[in-house]
Amino acid sequence: MEAIFLNPYFRPKIWGGRKLETIFDYDIPNGKVGEAWVISGYKNNASTVINGKFKGQSLRAVYHEHPDLFGNPQNKEFPLLVKFLDANDNLSVQVHPNNDYARQVEGDSGKTESWYVLQADPGAYLIYGHTAKTRAELADMIHNENWDQLLCKVPVKAGDFFYVPSGTIHALTKGIMVIETQQSSDVTYRLYDYDRVDQKSGKKRELHTQKSIDVTTVPHINPKLDIKVANDQDAEIKTLVAPPVSPYFYLWQINLNGSWTSNLKGHPYLLVTVIAGTGQLVLDDKKYDLSMGSNLIIPNKTASFTFAGKMKMVLSAPGKEI
Repeated sequence: MEAIFLNPYFRPKIWGGRKLETIFDYDIPNGKVGEAWVISGYKNNASTVINGKFKGQSLRAVYHEHPDLFGNPQNKEFPLLVKFLDANDNLSVQVHPNNDYARQVEGDSGKTESWYVLQADPGAYLIYGHTAKTRAELADMIHNENWDQLLCKVPVKAGDFFYVPSGTIHALTKGIMVIETQQSSDVTYRLYDYDRVDQKSGKKRELHTQKSIDVTTVPHINPKLDIKVANDQDAEIKTLVAPPVSPYFYLWQINLNGSWTSNLKGHPYLLVTVIAGTGQLVLDDKKYDLSMGSNLIIPNKTASFTFAGKMKMVLSAPGKEI
C-alpha cells in the first residue's frame, strides 16, 4: 500500500495574496491567489496525484476508479475538501446551505466547514454569527444594510479553531490564513461584499440576498465544542471536532516531536496536511519525506503507519456519509 500525495488546485480570488507561494513554496499562478485546494476530489477543481502508480491522475478519478482504496464508500463523490486560505483582504460575508437545500436548489452538497487558524495579524477578527432573533428581523437588518448591528466580530489568533455549520453567517478578514476542512461543495451565498467591483465585468459582485436569508440559522447558535487533548508516544493529539457535533468529518491537530505509530482506528482513510516543520512518514516499509505544505491520503487497508520528526499536522476523516 502506498500513501497518495497530492498537488493542490489553485484559485485566484479578489481577496487573495501571495502567501501560498512565500510560506508553502507552492508554484501558484500570477496575481491574487486566495485558495489552494490541497486535498480535493471536487469536479473540475480536483488535486493531482504526484507519486506512485496513479501519478498524474486527479484524486477524483482515483476515487471513482479505485474505491477499494477508500473502503468502498457509498458516497459517489469524494466527501471532504481541505484548503489553505490566504485572506489578503476581507472575504465576502457569506453563508452556506445544508444538504437538503443545496441539493434541491443547486444540485450540490451542503457545506459545513471548519477553520484552524495558521496566522493572524495583530487585531485580526472573524465575522462569525449574527444578532437577529427572528428571520423577519434578519431580513430587515440585511435590507437596511445594518451590518455593524447585525454581524458578530470575534478576535482571532494563530491556533484558534472555529467550527462553521451550514447556516452560519461568517467571513475571514484581512490578515488571516487558515486551513479549512469542509464538506466537498462549492455552494456559497454572498450576503455582503463591501461594494467591491469585479475587475473583469466592472460591476459589483453578485449577492445572493434571499437565498442567504432562507438558509441562515436564526437565532445564531454557537456550537458546543469539546476539544480534547491527549498524549500518545511523542505526539500531542487535539481532537478538534468529531461526530455527533460534526456529522460530516473528524478533525485532529497533531504536534509531533519524535515519532508516533498508529493505524486507521476504524476510519476508511485519513487526510493529512503538514502545517509546520519537517519529518518522514513510514508506511508499509516505504519512507516519504514530509515538509510544510505536504498533502497526502493514507488509504484503506493500511495496517499501520509511523510519522517521525518535528511537525505540526492536521488530519481528518469522513464522518456520516450523506
